[in-house]
Amino acid sequence: MEIIIKPVVTEKMTAQSEKFNRYAFVVDQRANKIQIKNAVKDMYNVIVDNVNTMNYAGKSKSKFTKAGLISGKTNRYKKAIVTLSEGETIDFYSNI
Repeated sequence: MEIIIKPVVTEKMTAQSEKFNRYAFVVDQRANKIQIKNAVKDMYNVIVDNVNTMNYAGKSKSKFTKAGLISGKTNRYKKAIVTLSEGETIDFYSNI
């Protein structure tokens, strides 16, 4: 099971990482906090202090087009916010 799906790189999370040393990741929905902590530790070689998780439900969406009304649903996902210990950082742009 691949635990970490992708990092969340937004303006808000960039500010959080600079100020509070917190990083966000979209993770597998079946993963618990211990698995997320170990996955981040193994992938980025950092010391993790705290993990907070949030489950997001899929939202119903609809739009009017030339062909008529199209209805659908966005995917549900789980997001984890990881707090690193003092002096630790993660550089997402180093391997581009």
